[in-house]
Amino acid sequence: MPTDVNSIEKKQVTMSSLTSNEFNDWCSGCGDSGIVLAVKNAIAGAGLDPNKTVIVSGIGCSSKLPHLVNVNGVHTLHGRPIPFAEGIKLANPELTVIIDSGDGDTYGIGAGHFVSAGRRNVDIKLFVHNNEVYALTKGQASPTLPEGAKVKALPAPNINGALDPLAIALMAGYNFVARTQSYNVKEQTDIMIKAIKHKGLALVDIHQGCPTYNPEFTDAAWFKQHLIPLPEGYDGIVHDQSDMKEVNEKKLQALNLLLNETPEKMYSGILFQWENPDTFEDRLIARGIEPPMSHEISDKDGKSTVDLTKVLGDLDV
Repeated sequence: MPTDVNSIEKKQVTMSSLTSNEFNDWCSGCGDSGIVLAVKNAIAGAGLDPNKTVIVSGIGCSSKLPHLVNVNGVHTLHGRPIPFAEGIKLANPELTVIIDSGDGDTYGIGAGHFVSAGRRNVDIKLFVHNNEVYALTKGQASPTLPEGAKVKALPAPNINGALDPLAIALMAGYNFVARTQSYNVKEQTDIMIKAIKHKGLALVDIHQGCPTYNPEFTDAAWFKQHLIPLPEGYDGIVHDQSDMKEVNEKKLQALNLLLNETPEKMYSGILFQWENPDTFEDRLIARGIEPPMSHEISDKDGKSTVDLTKVLGDLDV
């Protein structure tokens, strides 16, 4: 639990305002350092209450982030942060639930949860640290490493094709899909704030630098040259929420953009946003199912008021 509600002030955090101990779990120049700054700025910029904010992570370099932000944190199993986060949000819809997870954690072992989350549309925010390698375990290729790319842990260039998580998210049902990069803290912060304020499931895919295991393709200079703003006039926001024709046109627009990308030319920004009111929480309410946090489980003295007689009786053999 956070020790000081006022510890996150409503101002921008900069690298100079943090001590070197903030990043002692990450290599020098790691993109995670820029991402934690953006997350702190976004929490402050969105005006979130630290006591009602939860960051969930899995396993990997990225998943150390909850330890560096003064909100509630849950460090879960490899590939499982999405179902953990969904459970937290459904148990207490008053919470803002953010996931900070890696590309291997989310798009590899957690791929099934990543796809299924789109069917439910729980109001959670998924920030994926995408450096194309499993950096915590010495740099093996993650599912997003392009075919032909050579990283330190591979004896030869990558033989597998790369999956496109943004295209998968669009087709799976995510209604906020965006990309940014770790060295542009200002852009990251702006997109994260919009994702937090968005009603429904949101994905922010963050291309990040890994100076230790993928230095050729993911340093600041590479991103500046190969990750460019969306084309002039591009508008990925659905303006008439009930107009399914517009929704589908905006999805197709985003998919066409992604299909014409190459590893040497990718776009950053919000590719698709639809304020779809049909969240999983709303579906439960429509069926008369209340969240567990609304149930009384104890009296004023803290004594349990839950009758387990029937439950225990059902266990008799």
